[in-house]
Amino acid sequence: MKTNFEKYGRKDDKDLCEITLENDAGMTVKVLNYGATLEKVLLDGKNMVLSLKTPEDYSKQRNFLGGTVGRIAGRVRRGQWKHGNEIHQLPLNDGENHIHGGVGTDMQVWDFRPFCGKTARVDLTLFDPDGHNGYPGNLRLHVRYELDNDNILHYRLDATSDQLTIFNPVNHTYFNLGERAENLTLQMNADYYLPVDQEGLPNRGIAEVAGTAFDFRKNKRIGDSLHSEDEQIKLRNGLDHPFILNGNNPAAVLSSEDHKLTVITNAPALVLYAGNHFDHTGVANNIGQYDGITFEAQCPPTEGNDLGQITLLPFEKFERVVDWKFE
Repeated sequence: MKTNFEKYGRKDDKDLCEITLENDAGMTVKVLNYGATLEKVLLDGKNMVLSLKTPEDYSKQRNFLGGTVGRIAGRVRRGQWKHGNEIHQLPLNDGENHIHGGVGTDMQVWDFRPFCGKTARVDLTLFDPDGHNGYPGNLRLHVRYELDNDNILHYRLDATSDQLTIFNPVNHTYFNLGERAENLTLQMNADYYLPVDQEGLPNRGIAEVAGTAFDFRKNKRIGDSLHSEDEQIKLRNGLDHPFILNGNNPAAVLSSEDHKLTVITNAPALVLYAGNHFDHTGVANNIGQYDGITFEAQCPPTEGNDLGQITLLPFEKFERVVDWKFE
């Protein structure tokens, strides 16, 4: 096991560093303290995730590649959160909605500490103050990336707030197993998904995946779904939908001819997004449409402003766990 880190820049009066975790099997993981970002997963000479060309690129333009996105991942309709008889208004930064926490946790420089023993790990912490991006409560976040000798990368996010607030973060890594995600096969333990409207928000409750482009209960090529005539696929130009997990493990298995990724999580849903917007432009000019796919482990978005499922009570501990096993 090995850990090390290298400084590559400065932002907001803090050092920007790339942290490397390496196990005895030769698997290497690179993490950035900018956004608590999973930058690379190197196995058998291939990168298993989508990455920008250099670490410096990540802070040039918001891109979500591997970032820890919060306080809220996804959209909040009209930016409104109702608790009791009060309605709390969040800033609108996606048309008439609030998305991805505003200037979110993926755009901030985290403190970090590497550790090496029976595993190689890095612990990253961030203090997000009361009122930042319109959210109440001083929030303390702790993210851990931990690599073991079974080629499992463990991701854990803990958080507490001193006030009633809402919190639904996610790790936003795009996986591709060194190939194009469009050509990979996927099996997922989800019997229902959430159809969405033009704004990408749920609008009619859960729907069965049976008989639709969203049925991945048995192993299926992702491209078959992306290029189907399903109205929901056409509406979002690809996969951009929450899937409700049925509780059976693993949550998802992604496969190529040479590699396999197994996803296990304590989250109730996975949001799949196939990088529909990538078009080889901007800071991500090395990435095209459908090159990677996310498994965003989170609570699913809601239709209205009742956000009880993601309401965090004062000093209540939030815990999100995701294990990625690479073979």
